Amino acid sequence: MDGPPRITVNLLKVLRVLLEDPTAKHYGREIGKAAGLSGGSLYPLLLRLEQAGVLDSDWEDVDPSEAGRPRRRLYWLTSQGAEYAGQTLRDVQRSLSPGWRGVPGFPMSGGASA
Repeated sequence: MDGPPRITVNLLKVLRVLLEDPTAKHYGREIGKAAGLSGGSLYPLLLRLEQAGVLDSDWEDVDPSEAGRPRRRLYWLTSQGAEYAGQTLRDVQRSLSPGWRGVPGFPMSGGASA
C-alpha cells in the first residue's frame, strides 16, 4: 500500500460493505447504494482506496450490446486491503467502546491526549 487513506465516516461505510463479502467483486453503484453514498462522494474514495492498494479494479468482461447496458467497473479488496479494512473497523469499534484510552498518535477531542 502507498499509505493508508484518511479515516472518514464514508471510508468506514465503504470498508464495511466490502468486508461483507471480502472476496467478491462489486460495481460502484452497488457499493454506493449499500453504503448510502452518492457517486460524487463514492468514486473519489474508491480511487483513493485503489491508489493506496486497498482495492483493485477492472472493467467487467461483457459485451454492452448483449448485456443491454454499459460495462461496469468492478472493485475488490486486495489481500492487504482486506487486512487493512478489518483492522481499521476493529480499531474504530474499539475506540468507541467504554473505557477507551485513545489510540497513539490520534488526538482525542477537546485537545486532551491519552
